[in-house]
Amino acid sequence: MGTAVGGGKAVPRYVQIADDLVQQIRAGVLKPGEMVPSESELVERYGVAGGTIRKAMVEVRASGLVETRHGKGSIVKDRPPVRHRSSDRFRRSHRQGGKAAYLAESAQSGATAKVSVLYIGPMEVPEDVAERLGVEPGAQVLARRRLYFRNGTPVETASSYLPWDVVKDIPELFAENPGGGGIYARLEDHGHEFAEFVETLQARPATKAEASELALSPGAPVVHLVREALTTEGRVVEVCDTLMAADQFVFSYRIPATD
Repeated sequence: MGTAVGGGKAVPRYVQIADDLVQQIRAGVLKPGEMVPSESELVERYGVAGGTIRKAMVEVRASGLVETRHGKGSIVKDRPPVRHRSSDRFRRSHRQGGKAAYLAESAQSGATAKVSVLYIGPMEVPEDVAERLGVEPGAQVLARRRLYFRNGTPVETASSYLPWDVVKDIPELFAENPGGGGIYARLEDHGHEFAEFVETLQARPATKAEASELALSPGAPVVHLVREALTTEGRVVEVCDTLMAADQFVFSYRIPATD
């Protein structure tokens, strides 16, 4: 029987059990490399039927925190966070060395990175992005949507929006692989030198669709980051709307103490 929680809604027992197990993993009670208790152990611990435990484990596996090995059960994955070094991941030296920001930060953490391109092409600019880019609502922009993996696990989605007048003569930006250093390197190759990147972050629960895309439990915490890339001429030439699995990232910033 479900237990009434906020708003009088009943939370199914298997969801409660799944949430409890996920919290144990996130809190380090169940450590990376350890086996999740067997079905019989969980039946005894929670006082429920085996079917309830099996449904709960479906939810736990969907969180991406465990992997199931045939004949052995479920084991907690090793998912150390990537350190997001805002103060150096967009250094020009990384781009000149052929590394885009995500690949640079993954290499620093010793992780294996992979990028899956979901969409590249023209689209009508979202209303909030139009204001940031300084273009008219409904204007055509180039959209680039990617899904980032770390050690085989999806950890981040990112959608870049670039003004059409900036990108129309840069064919590499329409390619799945824009070349070493990523899209920022190609923009600088064509005279758009960067002065700074401005990021806004907000933590919130994932929507159902977001949780599915990032292999998280429903309502798991995510970090919503929006970045503006400004040139030395003061123009925003890219807005990047990013969603990250909160447990996969640590943010480290260098803040000047002088004016």
